[in-house]
Amino acid sequence: MRRWVLFVVTLFSFSCSGKVRSPNIIYILADDLGYGEVGVHGQSIIETPNIDSLAGTGMLFTQHYSGSPVCAPSRSVLLTGKHSGHTHIRGNDEWRSRGDVWNYLSVFKDESLEGQRPLPDSIITFAEVMQEEGYETGFVGKWGLGAPGTEGVPNDQGFDYFFGYNCQRQAHTLFPMHLWENDKKIRLDNIAVPPHIGLDPDDDPNDAESYDRFSLNEYAPDVMHERAVTFIEESADRSFFLLYASPLPHLPLQAPKEWVDHYIEKLGDEEPYTGNVYFPNRTPRATYAAMISALDEQVGDLVKTLRENDILDNTMIIFTSDNGPTYTGGADTEFFNSAHPFSAGYGWGKGFLKEGGIRVPMIVSWTGQIRPMARTDHLSGFQDVFPTLLEICGVDRTFDTDGISFLNVLLGKDETKRHEYLYWEIPEYGGQQAVRIDNYKAIRKDIFSGNLDIELYDLSKDPKELNDVAKDLPSIVERAGAIMLKEHVISELEGFQFPILDAR
Repeated sequence: MRRWVLFVVTLFSFSCSGKVRSPNIIYILADDLGYGEVGVHGQSIIETPNIDSLAGTGMLFTQHYSGSPVCAPSRSVLLTGKHSGHTHIRGNDEWRSRGDVWNYLSVFKDESLEGQRPLPDSIITFAEVMQEEGYETGFVGKWGLGAPGTEGVPNDQGFDYFFGYNCQRQAHTLFPMHLWENDKKIRLDNIAVPPHIGLDPDDDPNDAESYDRFSLNEYAPDVMHERAVTFIEESADRSFFLLYASPLPHLPLQAPKEWVDHYIEKLGDEEPYTGNVYFPNRTPRATYAAMISALDEQVGDLVKTLRENDILDNTMIIFTSDNGPTYTGGADTEFFNSAHPFSAGYGWGKGFLKEGGIRVPMIVSWTGQIRPMARTDHLSGFQDVFPTLLEICGVDRTFDTDGISFLNVLLGKDETKRHEYLYWEIPEYGGQQAVRIDNYKAIRKDIFSGNLDIELYDLSKDPKELNDVAKDLPSIVERAGAIMLKEHVISELEGFQFPILDAR
């Protein structure tokens, strides 16, 4: 064991431009995947053998948190290493002042309507640092941190290569008319089917053919996956970093037919979803499960590509999700127990600072370096990825982040530093703040309605956060309130501000 530790320490003692080649790193970011939607966390219906296999060869983090309970700010926390009280993008802001940004056809014709508010060029991302240190850097998937033509596009935020959705709204169909390759718009062989339309009045909701127009020719997750595989193959002779931000299993309910058929056979007949929040679907449970298994299949294909190029042993794979499971659009996450052992559904999962909204699966696999089938209850969050990756890369410069490297945890060494607490805020769903202190979770919600009361839950006894113990533990509540005051810095962007907090 001591020889193994010494070897790993020696490996990391060289910089990325030194004599020893630094490890490749693939960071797989699922979209809206719940803590309980993978087999290693107890999922009994949806099949995820390849994701589970990563845990078999690596380490399972049981107390890992996303940067936010929604997409864009979670990515902002990840890339900047600043928690949601400090990072630049703190909510999903569609930048409506530009015009009719939700009109699918208008956005296709006028790219100035596409995308979200940008990360400023002045903010350093870990990708920029890795790029400077000699890594080939790629981003494949859904971006959401800067519209085309702004300083927030991936190529200006540290990524040599980008392929995927620039805009979160465009990802509300998995059969879009276009994706982006760097700064070029790539036309796909799909016709215009605007998101959020329903069945025609004359359609029979029980007839599968009524839903045919929602399945087109080029499935974006497959197109993007091909580019990710190509990036790995073309970068195999040098150190690379790939952020694989899959849009799966984010709605709408659209999945490969072979996987849908598999789950139809497994689950049997079911009631169709006929709403127009996202697209309708004849077999919503089967399709949702199929989306996750399709993602799992792609994870297995990435591992296969690494093995075939003889670089698996020198590649660290991190798998996680940007936030908890959704509550709408036909995704029956309560049926799948998607946030297990936490609560799912509206108010408990995506969009909310309950455990179901921000506790996410995280698995780190590195063949021959991380002890197989390891588990850790180390408290960590997206802000920790920045310092961890740079320590792996051998960067000896310091950066102003809210994160703590978890490299020692991966290597089975003593933790040199632990978080005293983790902090979140989100200016959506009524305005919320949360603090994790040891086993306690403090939550303040409905802030925009004038509420400043703090709820407190003991997660060691009450993981579903059902029993508020704030009255019994006033000292912890007082400490949580002080942290909420300290960690909230007034946002530069008006849409992310909390007037009642900012005036204090």
